[in-house]
Amino acid sequence: MSTHSPIEIAFMLASVANGDADAFARLYQATSAKVYGVVLRIVRRHDLAAELMEEIYLHIWETAGKFDPDLASPMSWIVAIARARAINLARRPDIVASDADPEIADNDSPSALPRRELTDELKRLLTCIGRLEPDRQRMLLIAYYGAFTRDELAARLEVPVDMLRSSLRRSLFEIEQCLTS
Repeated sequence: MSTHSPIEIAFMLASVANGDADAFARLYQATSAKVYGVVLRIVRRHDLAAELMEEIYLHIWETAGKFDPDLASPMSWIVAIARARAINLARRPDIVASDADPEIADNDSPSALPRRELTDELKRLLTCIGRLEPDRQRMLLIAYYGAFTRDELAARLEVPVDMLRSSLRRSLFEIEQCLTS
C-alpha cells in the first residue's frame, strides 16, 4: 500500500471536481482505508460502515470543488465529512448498537498508527495529547471517537456535565497552546 502526499490527494480532489472518474478511483484507493477506519470506530458495525462509505464518497464526488487547501489538508477535509456523517448515523434512534462496547479500550492509544504514516503535524499533536493526564487523554479520545453527546459522555465517565465541559475545554486549550509554542 503506497501512501500519497497531501499535495497528491489535493490534485486528485481537483481532478474529481472536474468530473475525472479515474482520479476518483485513485482518490478512493488512496483514502478509503483510513476513512473506513474512522467510520467503523464511530458506528461500530461493519454493515453500517460499508453502507456509509458509499454515501461519503458520493458526497465527495459531488462536493470536491468546495475543497479549499487553505482551510484544511485534503485528508482532514475527507475525514471531517466521514466523521460528521458517521456521527449522524450513530445518533439515529433507529440504529441498534452492536454488542461491542463502544468505549475505547484502555490499551488503545492515539499512536496506534504505523510510524511511517504519521506526518510531522500528527506527531506534534500526539506529543501534545500525550502531555495530558491519562484520564483527560482517555476522555478526549472517547469524546472524539465515540460520537457521544456531552450528556452521554458525562454519564459514561460518571462525571458532572459542567465538569466534563470545562475539562474538555481545558484539555483542548492546552493542546492548542502546545501546538502553537
